[in-house]
Amino acid sequence: MNRPHPEHLPGVLAVDAGNSKTDVALVSTDGRVLGTARGGGFQPQNTGPAAAVATLVPLVRSAAAQAGLAPDGPVAAHVSACLANADLPIEEQQLHDAITGHGWAPSTHVANDTFGLLRAGTDGPLGVAVVCGAGINCVGLRPDGQTARWPALGTLTGDWGGGGGLAEESMWHAARAEDGRGAPTLLSPMIGAHFGLAGANAVAEAIHLGRIDRTRLHEITRVLFAAADAGDATALAVIDRQAAEIARLAVITLGRLDLLDRPVPVVLGGGVLASRQPLLLDNLTARLAADAPLAEPRVVVAPPVLGAALLGLDHLGAAPEIQQRLRDAYPSASPAAI
Repeated sequence: MNRPHPEHLPGVLAVDAGNSKTDVALVSTDGRVLGTARGGGFQPQNTGPAAAVATLVPLVRSAAAQAGLAPDGPVAAHVSACLANADLPIEEQQLHDAITGHGWAPSTHVANDTFGLLRAGTDGPLGVAVVCGAGINCVGLRPDGQTARWPALGTLTGDWGGGGGLAEESMWHAARAEDGRGAPTLLSPMIGAHFGLAGANAVAEAIHLGRIDRTRLHEITRVLFAAADAGDATALAVIDRQAAEIARLAVITLGRLDLLDRPVPVVLGGGVLASRQPLLLDNLTARLAADAPLAEPRVVVAPPVLGAALLGLDHLGAAPEIQQRLRDAYPSASPAAI
């Protein structure tokens, strides 16, 4: 393996680390993807920053090997890391220090992964992004560098929704429907059928006893949309609440940045939004049209690591044609207006 001189290193080591998966990409200074790797979820809030960053080591080594580089030591001129659960400045600093300690590049920038989504869906530093994946978060950015963001610590900071929240809400309604505390809903038999059991309470028992892995709860989100498509009032109400929550985050963020009076991209991403469910998106766009009529909603389905890599190329001063070459390397890299 080569150990290149620093000025001959690839341009960017891009990292997108989400709750459920982590992607790494080595990108050259001319926008070519030299190596990639994928791993599991990134949860420093549970493992601690150092242990979470340690899970990146085999991924970086794999990407470096594909690029013909030595597995240890510097592999890029700059690390651009967009990380889930980097919600507070102190968490960003702790993760920055942990990444810097591995010596992968002379410079490192760490940001919440929602900033990566925002960059993937825009051509420059202007816009709002809402991610609705395993959880939910929102950020906004003005050209002058002013940002707006949310703590995004879950129920403790008033957050609601995302795939995990929708699954729990669906289970709550389904279980109560079964025992008589709640209104009847298709969610109860449909959740049971999805897991081959009698109903939602049987599913809850199987999860509690370890017969069904708790990580499979996210599958219930698909059941929720199926029940809503069938006209179930409870499922429709849950989806309506999710649309309202996403719209509220976007509109308040636009207001905080004084951007309600001009056309501004509102980038939507994460698994729940990227699935482009009409019942959610149509509801959401109607709310945005009413409360932020100049907002330009668009869905990003490209791998989020693209945004991290684009931010890295921005740091290196890459020309637009180089950034476009990188976009061309990823399927569906251009955001789709809705």
